Amino acid sequence: MPAPLVSIVTPSYNQAAFLQDSIRSVLAQDYAQVEYLIVDGASQDGSQEIIRRYQDQLAWWVSEPDHGQAEAINKGLSRATGEIVAWLNSDDLYLPGAISSAVAALQADPHLSIVFADAITIDPQGRPLNRLSFGDWGLEQLMAFRIICQPAVFMRRSVLEEAGNLDSSYHFMLDHHLWLRIAHIAPVRHTRGLWAAARHHLQAKNVSQAAGFGRETLRLLEWIQSQDDLAPLMQSRRKQVEGGAYRLNARYLLDGGLPGEALKSYGRALRADPGFALQHWHRMLYAVLSLLGASELGRWYYRLNASPPESILGEQVARDLAGWPGLWLAAEKPGL
Repeated sequence: MPAPLVSIVTPSYNQAAFLQDSIRSVLAQDYAQVEYLIVDGASQDGSQEIIRRYQDQLAWWVSEPDHGQAEAINKGLSRATGEIVAWLNSDDLYLPGAISSAVAALQADPHLSIVFADAITIDPQGRPLNRLSFGDWGLEQLMAFRIICQPAVFMRRSVLEEAGNLDSSYHFMLDHHLWLRIAHIAPVRHTRGLWAAARHHLQAKNVSQAAGFGRETLRLLEWIQSQDDLAPLMQSRRKQVEGGAYRLNARYLLDGGLPGEALKSYGRALRADPGFALQHWHRMLYAVLSLLGASELGRWYYRLNASPPESILGEQVARDLAGWPGLWLAAEKPGL
């Protein structure tokens, strides 16, 4: 079976601090048949100079004003010719073997529309923060707002064309909206492995504009109910769908520094689907402590429930990732 062409699109806007590592993580992949496109939104921070250093290894790039991330990604996807497509934001990274593993998974089952794997979060310096592990989720779980990590997602272009590109009226949940539309057409599948690193930093939308994700989560809930082909499935799983939406909205409100509003949304999640909502009891406790003025105690307690650093990668994976662009895996002992 001939190796299919894979098209990767990177939307870029004023993230020169991370852009080179993102580019290098694509170019360092062990899969040869890659078409790499970069769409820059007329950055003024040196991003264009970074792109020019690698332009001989790009299929196409442009730097011009646009109306946001969705438009930039769609611009790149419209030029993509690969059988398999994906996008990697300019602050995220692919991990070794991500593209070849995704190709193998899609070739193994021609009925699949999307394959996705696990990921890690990293800080601005590239230090691992947490592991994002997912299940074998399909349309029903995505409708219940089980969120997958966008840079660890690869799509079959034929199904993307049938579903349509990103809806540019979404600025935060644009990827999940697309996954829902695609998963309704053909199955999606989770596969084992670590494919990507999602960077958390102060300028990232999920940090600086967290509450916006919550608003669009509730907008997606309304959209699901308005779709003739999804509404019947929603009716049979209403508690899970509504519980998932309000739980996710609460999380984003909490991340956005709105603990009171977060608790209200957690209350609605508890009423709809208490079993799932209570899995996030430590976030609810953090919200309560924040309202009581004990935010430092809340942060300390919240950290106790986070993954300890030594469990994020494991020794073998950490050795395999040593020297990878954008990662800093140096052992560090607190207080030294």
